Amino acid sequence: MICKKENIFVSAKNLILIIFLFLTSAFTIRSFKEVNMNDLLLEGDEFISKKDLIDNSSLILPRKLIFIQTRLLEKELKKKLSLKNISINRRLIPFGLKIYLETRDPFAYAEFEKLDKKIYGYVDLEGVFIPKEFASIREKNILPITVIGWKKDFIQAISKIFTLYENNINDLKFIYIASDNLITLEDKVLKKILIGYDFSKIDQQIKLISAIKKQLKQKDIIEKVKILDIIDIDNPKIKVFKP
Repeated sequence: MICKKENIFVSAKNLILIIFLFLTSAFTIRSFKEVNMNDLLLEGDEFISKKDLIDNSSLILPRKLIFIQTRLLEKELKKKLSLKNISINRRLIPFGLKIYLETRDPFAYAEFEKLDKKIYGYVDLEGVFIPKEFASIREKNILPITVIGWKKDFIQAISKIFTLYENNINDLKFIYIASDNLITLEDKVLKKILIGYDFSKIDQQIKLISAIKKQLKQKDIIEKVKILDIIDIDNPKIKVFKP
């Protein structure tokens, strides 16, 4: 009787082992199966297509699932498509690549020059540029502000300027970044604001703009202001209209 139970136990153990080996073999075989366009499963924002993903990455299909470098693809696509987040995972069941996309929300218009060609698009609240062809547009969320001369090194400065105008966003019309890195703002109230070349002082300058606006309103001369120069934060200069 004991021997019979032991045989049953051994048989069950062998069956489990066979099933395990079968599944392992099946998964191994599937991992060497080729991925095609139809095997790409996109989730998140539907604005970006499968073709966009292929055209803007090193992925060439068909390609065996096991040889697809998901981390490299994430890095490439996040940069080229200006994505906020992306995750790419190999899947055996269902077979293919599961790709989750989180796009950035366009906040203002933007443009810059590259190799004597103008590139048009948008920036989000973080100051990140979004090429026009990859922007998920919701016109009501885009403000009539334009960043001219956008540069990657100025992302943080642009974001901080947006934060400055958070409560009076309609006062900001343009952010100009010149070829020599001079930052200038066009403000509906103060007209032109010269920020300068050293955006490491942007936090202090932002506080200064708010303080000067309050002071000028109290003195009833804000409408006469033509230029506010705060390049030297210790010696701000104001030019006014002379009748």
